[in-house]
Amino acid sequence: MTKAEEASPVAILVPGNFNDHAIGRIDKAFRRVRIERADPSLVTDEMRKTVRGIASFGGIDAAMIDALPKLEIIANFGVGYDSVDANHAARRGVMVTNTPDVLTEEVADTTVGLLINTVREMYAAEKWLRDGDWVRKGNYRLSRLTLRGRRVGIFGMGRIGLAVARRLEAFGLPIAYHNRRKVDGLSYAYHASLKGLAEAVDTLISVAPGGAATEKAVNAEILSALGPNGVFVNIGRGSTVDEAALAAALASGTIAAAGLDVFADEPNVPKALLDAPNASLLPHVGSASEHTRRAMADLCIDNLVSWFAERRPLTPVPETVNVKARA
Repeated sequence: MTKAEEASPVAILVPGNFNDHAIGRIDKAFRRVRIERADPSLVTDEMRKTVRGIASFGGIDAAMIDALPKLEIIANFGVGYDSVDANHAARRGVMVTNTPDVLTEEVADTTVGLLINTVREMYAAEKWLRDGDWVRKGNYRLSRLTLRGRRVGIFGMGRIGLAVARRLEAFGLPIAYHNRRKVDGLSYAYHASLKGLAEAVDTLISVAPGGAATEKAVNAEILSALGPNGVFVNIGRGSTVDEAALAAALASGTIAAAGLDVFADEPNVPKALLDAPNASLLPHVGSASEHTRRAMADLCIDNLVSWFAERRPLTPVPETVNVKARA
């Protein structure tokens, strides 16, 4: 590398739309290169020669990584990074970072709010008021469901799962969980299988990450095990749910209700879920406050700054924790 190249700002590729605060920080510290989407066919010869980092919401596959021979780091905006091929990145010696911790409390707050909204039908009660039915028809009906007496199971006891559990424990609700393995030092009841957890509870909250290991893990069998008083809440990844089975379970009374913030093909939501009167649906807003998104943006860019200034990441994902900066 020449002295002139060393003195020039590092080129960071930003595919598609990105957080405004993050863009402002990139523009101050680096040379931002914009591309319409993460598509190898859009990569130019200049990008191949100069791009050393990517800042994105995800969607970086092996082909995109291979299209950028100078690539050193992918800074993912968000704690979930299942749409980044981190294993391929590791093989290529490319660091991948994400933004854990800074969104934990916000997502946990949203989860509890979504659960209450689902159980007490607040979405429907508000519509009753706004439509004028309170005036014309009288009080909204009594909600069939309540949090009282419920038993909560959490699928995915990571940072967010633990924050959700602690909130619901304060509501006086017993907590159980299913992970790939038991969490040391945690007193909540552990179930070695997701079906075993569903059979033991009547409220299942999924905070599980996406990926092949969890693809459609919440299926007809799991929903049936949850039972007719069951409530399912998903704040993790839409890919973890068989949405057709969920819609059928809601329609048939196999379970009582569902609250969903994530979907398999966002922003496209299956019509059967849109039509379900016993479903509370949100447009993936778990961490969507200005406060939290700014903190996520800062951590995303702080990873880039640290990597190129100090040659170390702040929050590497497990797959690339051993990747070393190139000389």
